[in-house]
Amino acid sequence: MIEDDDENTLRYDRMVEQALRGVVRQAVEEVMEDGLPGDHHFYITFMTDYQGVKIPDYLRERYPGEMTIVLQYQFYDLSVDDDLMKVTLSFNNVPERLEIPLAAITIFADPSVNFALQFQPLGEDLEPDFDPDDDPEGPGGGDDEDGEGKTGEVVSLDQFRKK
Repeated sequence: MIEDDDENTLRYDRMVEQALRGVVRQAVEEVMEDGLPGDHHFYITFMTDYQGVKIPDYLRERYPGEMTIVLQYQFYDLSVDDDLMKVTLSFNNVPERLEIPLAAITIFADPSVNFALQFQPLGEDLEPDFDPDDDPEGPGGGDDEDGEGKTGEVVSLDQFRKK
């Protein structure tokens, strides 16, 4: 009988995740070369505490756990390789360089064509650099600006779709 471990099992789940992250990489590569065509724009959600994510500390504090960026009108120096996407965005008129491992991306969407991918971290190569069990308030816990505890939110991409 075959044991159910990584050495003796084909991990199709990981293969699919890696292939779909390749779609993200290829989309970014095409935008690097030709710019965003037509009404295309990207919403990219990523884990801010993932190993290798480089963002300013004030953004990490403001967006604990997860952050969404939009690549549409004002982004600069966009680049991507097999593992990492880099982009410069403006926050309160201050340009900031972000480095996001592709494995840190949890959602990639292009609302202009009703396209979205949602990723699930799989295995230690896709695990975040923190343990949510270590934080009694969970990922994204703590107080918001009103002093009330934060809760997770599910945002429907339907609001961005053309009707």
